[in-house]
Amino acid sequence: MLKRRIIPTLLLQNGRMIKTVNFAAFRDVGDPITAARVYNDMRADELIFLDITASTEAREALSTVITQVAEECFMPLAVGGGIRTVEDIRRTISSGADKVIINTAALENPDFIDMAVARFGSSTIVVSIDVRYNDQHEPIVFSHRGSQDTGRSAIAWAQEVTNRGAGEIMITSIEHEGTMKGLDFDLTATIIESVNVPVIAHGGVGSLADFKKAYDLGAMAVAAGSIFHFTDQSPIMTRNYLYNNGVVVRP
Repeated sequence: MLKRRIIPTLLLQNGRMIKTVNFAAFRDVGDPITAARVYNDMRADELIFLDITASTEAREALSTVITQVAEECFMPLAVGGGIRTVEDIRRTISSGADKVIINTAALENPDFIDMAVARFGSSTIVVSIDVRYNDQHEPIVFSHRGSQDTGRSAIAWAQEVTNRGAGEIMITSIEHEGTMKGLDFDLTATIIESVNVPVIAHGGVGSLADFKKAYDLGAMAVAAGSIFHFTDQSPIMTRNYLYNNGVVVRP
């Protein structure tokens, strides 16, 4: 049986680690390299870096961070933010990333997914989907860090990226992100039921029970930031809780 994964998420801006609520209200929470070392020691299954800075200089700084983390830590690294070309993917992997996360570029040019998968393999490509509900309570995909309504159904888009070869989907409820009020479990379940690839649930984790509920729904991984940054919970405590409650996790 596949083991469920616990994935701390580090959001970066200009080389610093920040935290947001609903993709806004930025708050500096420290040095990403130090945080990565801590999560490595706490036996996180994987680490996600998402860089929201648009400048070329910031991307170069991110490459330096990824290289240093990859040299010191022994968990897989998934990196996203500003990845728009095959060359961006190549450079990110060369820096030490095991996976890349693409979002807006895939929405603007869905063929980018096909090209990325053909070049680097399905297991390397994660498509991140950011979601808000419309007035009819239908889940709609938003791009550009949640600022632009694409009008696309989140369900249809998840199915399309899967058909194009994406190896994994990361689903984020913008309205829940950073709130620690719980994942959007309805959204998570809907996407899991709609695709045949692993789904990473993200956005709003506020308790260890949230991890278990997401796994019970079928999520293969849960990505979380605030619960690890702002509470005394840790990946080790999360793993012990899950193990004691019957979830298959890495020892």
